[in-house]
Amino acid sequence: MTPKILTASVVLASLALAGCAGKPKELPPQPEAATTTRTPPPPPTPAPAGPVPGSQADFLASVISDTIHFELDKYNVDTESQGILQSQAQWLAKYPGKKITIEGHCDERGTREYNLALGERRANAAKTYLVGLGVDASRINTVSYGKERPIALGSDEASWAKNRRAVTITVE
Repeated sequence: MTPKILTASVVLASLALAGCAGKPKELPPQPEAATTTRTPPPPPTPAPAGPVPGSQADFLASVISDTIHFELDKYNVDTESQGILQSQAQWLAKYPGKKITIEGHCDERGTREYNLALGERRANAAKTYLVGLGVDASRINTVSYGKERPIALGSDEASWAKNRRAVTITVE
């Protein structure tokens, strides 16, 4: 090759390369966004407005208390306890299919046997009062835990007073 042809070839090749460098490279087309039909989630189910009617939670929300208290070595239902049991009887009248268990409890003083017997008398006193208000006796079970299930663990009058109790629990 002659130097003129060689120079011309180099110039043409340089021009060709220079022409390519200025052109923007073509990129492959962007993939289109996938269009899937997405069903929106269902709206959240609203929570119930209150406790389920007839449940233990409903019982607790509807009565004055589920617990009555007693004096030392006593099992008589006092005036305050009568009001509590009356509210329980009214709730039970609304739900005639519900049954309850009344738990009798004592403080830590006295023997196990003595406290089991006293707890039974306390549970039965509450039952007798409810039956007197018209609650069918077959709907009420009683159990005595004596001093075995204290709710206050102190060895003082305030703790003992909390533990001398009868508690009503719904079962059906």
